[in-house]
Amino acid sequence: MLAKKNVLGVGITNATENEILEYILGHWDKKICILTPNPELIVLGRKNPLFLGILNRAQIALCDGVGLFLAAQFLGQGVKQRISGVDFMQRFCQEVSRKPITVGFLGGGPGVAERTADCLKTKYSGLKVAFTGSEWQEYNTYNGYKNYKDYKKIDILFVAFGSPKQEEWITKNLETLPVHVVMGVGGAFDFVSGAVSRAPVWIRKIGLEWLFRLAVEPWRIKRQLALIEFILLVLKEKLHL
Repeated sequence: MLAKKNVLGVGITNATENEILEYILGHWDKKICILTPNPELIVLGRKNPLFLGILNRAQIALCDGVGLFLAAQFLGQGVKQRISGVDFMQRFCQEVSRKPITVGFLGGGPGVAERTADCLKTKYSGLKVAFTGSEWQEYNTYNGYKNYKDYKKIDILFVAFGSPKQEEWITKNLETLPVHVVMGVGGAFDFVSGAVSRAPVWIRKIGLEWLFRLAVEPWRIKRQLALIEFILLVLKEKLHL
């Protein structure tokens, strides 16, 4: 198991992107859940013990976002690398495109999963896509998985239901899903498919991608208020209040 650092009660994987990929591919006999906690999800976890448990049950919790990365450093729980979910998904696809490993894309708006798969297959010519769709038609979250043998084998499933729905769905169904790895990717499909413009690379490098998204999607202001709450929680933790 990869080591984690505790940031406000949430275990964040303390490993580089390369180390994480090596771990996953070296433990192919195990079911692995990958989540991408950010300040908003950590705030939610502090309010909801059930959701906090979901975050902490993930075998891998990426340090997604500059706010979380800086908070970890400030609290003396620094992690090795900041890893965004959308970047990791693409790097993962690149890595497995050279191997006999299949991937599936579940979620997003109508047609977005399909466009995401097409974009990634163009980028990584060897990528083997076994499933795309906004809904898993044969899956009933209450009664379990039905007729999964009718589908091609899926090794890695990327789920884009948005948070916290995707984290709850993955945790509830992980054991019955016929896959090796499941990763919650939030809005990654929108970025990869081009449905939503991503910030220029230089903005991402300085950690202001969140501000760029707020500029192009002003409705996100309500979600960004969680960042203020996150900062206050970090300060309280540091000052032992």
